[in-house]
Amino acid sequence: MIRFLTSGESHGKGLNTIVEGIPSNLKITEKYINDHLYRRQQGYGRGLRMKIEKDTAEIISGVRFQKTLGSPISLFIRNNDWENWTDKMTPGKRTADIEKITIPRPGHADLVGVSKYNFDDIRNSIERSSARETAARVAACSVVRKLLEEFGIRIGSFVESIGNIYPDDNFAERLFNNDLPPQFNAWKLACEADKSPVRVLNGKQETRIINKIKLVKKKGDTLGGSFYVIATGVPSGLGSFVHYDTKLDADIAHTMMSINAVKGVEIGTGFNSAEAMGSSSHDEIIRKGTRITRKTNRAGGIEGGVSTGLPIIVRVAMKPIATLMSPLEAVDLSSMKQVISRRERSDFVAVPACAVIGESMLAWTLASHFLNKFGGDSIEETRDNFTNYQNKLFDRLKSNFRKN
Repeated sequence: MIRFLTSGESHGKGLNTIVEGIPSNLKITEKYINDHLYRRQQGYGRGLRMKIEKDTAEIISGVRFQKTLGSPISLFIRNNDWENWTDKMTPGKRTADIEKITIPRPGHADLVGVSKYNFDDIRNSIERSSARETAARVAACSVVRKLLEEFGIRIGSFVESIGNIYPDDNFAERLFNNDLPPQFNAWKLACEADKSPVRVLNGKQETRIINKIKLVKKKGDTLGGSFYVIATGVPSGLGSFVHYDTKLDADIAHTMMSINAVKGVEIGTGFNSAEAMGSSSHDEIIRKGTRITRKTNRAGGIEGGVSTGLPIIVRVAMKPIATLMSPLEAVDLSSMKQVISRRERSDFVAVPACAVIGESMLAWTLASHFLNKFGGDSIEETRDNFTNYQNKLFDRLKSNFRKN
């Protein structure tokens, strides 16, 4: 079993994460982790905070000479903005007169946070519910992402839409139709998307989206959107149909929904399959040499809670950022009077960054099921188990079903 735990506040000293259960001898470097942290910070429409922070993770423990030890891995990301928030966020005794925040923002965790935890200052809710926490997630998940790459599993993403602006030709259709070369690599797709400031694959769509973001910024509003996260090279057999909490697709939905501002998740053709007939929804099974596979991939690489060996396809919907420069109505909790909500430094659009976070969460889910199946205290033992399974899968199927 692998797990990770994050701690830290948005404007505290920094973010910590501990990753447990990683096999020994996996090569990992700070540069590899920091490259993905850099990707998370990019995207047109981000706020001023991204100009302050230059996220880099420091490996504190669990790695020696760039190889994991099998012990817990501890990572630390320093918050540069801490220097400006020391008095407001000190864990020690209050040293200054700090104004309490009493006006919650619609759509954020402000009101539910003070209600649940009995706070008298909304700042206490803001700090931990902030998407700043996802930087620690990306750092933690980069470790297992590197592990998956050792076994040919690549993960990538692209933005499908922002502000209801879609491309004329949706790349997802090629994924569903299985109309891609055998060597298709999800990471190469991500690199192509990274060339765009809004991480789309269509130049005309990019221009339209950027123009809309400019208009929305002038109005003090925000935008949401949708994106796809894809994993290639995933072996069949990850997950299970035996229990509700061992299904791969259920786990993916859970981890994706845990990302700030995500309000919807689809696997494969998702909600569109509810409107289709079975004959045009399910993937016919065929044989290709020594492989049993499918003609199409409308199921998104998962059937019955178990991976099929085809690319995992996940579509995610992100709502607009809750902090508006032209705020909505709210109630001042100090007077219980109707007021206009407060402002807080924030992004106007964060869909491109959310897609990178989605890559990280998919990596974590796949790695969790991968290690549950193949195990191993060292990366060499895991590789032996994986290789044995892959090499004998087709022969086992033939043997089990051979007629007497």
